[in-house]
Order: sequence, then C-alpha cells, then structure tokens
Amino acid sequence: MTQTTEDEAQAELEEEKETTETKPEETAEEKPPEKEVVAKEEKPSLKAGEKAEEEIEVVEEKLYTVNFRKAWITPRGKRTPRAVRMLRDFVKRHMKTEDVIISNEINEKLWSRSIKKPPRKLRVRVVKDKEGNVIVYPVQGD
Repeated sequence: MTQTTEDEAQAELEEEKETTETKPEETAEEKPPEKEVVAKEEKPSLKAGEKAEEEIEVVEEKLYTVNFRKAWITPRGKRTPRAVRMLRDFVKRHMKTEDVIISNEINEKLWSRSIKKPPRKLRVRVVKDKEGNVIVYPVQGD
C-alpha cells in the first residue's frame, strides 16, 4: 500500500505542477494584449522643434543672417542668453508673429562655445506654418 500511496502522491504532484505551469501560460497570454493596447496609446507625438517638416504646412519660408554684435556688449556671463533673446526678437519682428520656436540645432549652435562666446552671426531658415507658429532652423549646408 505504501507504493500505491507514493505513486498517487507523485501523480498528484505532477498534476499540481501541470496546473501551475499552465497558469503562467494563461497569464502570459493575457499580458500581450495589454502591451499592444499600451503601444497603440503611446503614439509618438511630434513636437514642433523635431524634424517633422513634412507634416508642417509651410505658409512662408525665409533665410536670414542674424548678427549678434550687440550681445557682445553685455557682460561675459550673460552673452548667450542675450543672443537667444535677440534671435527671438529678430524673428518676431521680421515674421510678424509672437509664437517663435527655436529648434534644438540652433540652440546647440548658440550654446556650442558656452555662455561667454556666442557666435557673431548665424544663418537661419525661418518657417511659418498655417497656424501662425514660426520655427527657426539652421540653413542646410552650414
């Protein structure tokens, strides 16, 4: 009788293992649909500063050379922030809008030599979309 009880006990253990093994599979089947739903909800949002020019309906596009001569009048520790303000004011004045977005490439060029030495001049491409937003990009090839 001991062998039969041992055999029955082993059979019960095997059944328990099989049921525990099937439970993770069932939960694994449940998890992928949740991940798919999350992936569908997380659509990459396109910000104006990113390279999404194809989706922007261009109303007006102009090339400018912005001179930052007056930024060098200010103290050394405030030159690049002044150059950023000057660029923003220049674009507002020439494109007749209040919504100005400076792209990351332009920002990196302005800050490339730290806060003390902004560039003296900068060639920019200014794009105005149908909503009135103006985005500042570097000139291609520079």
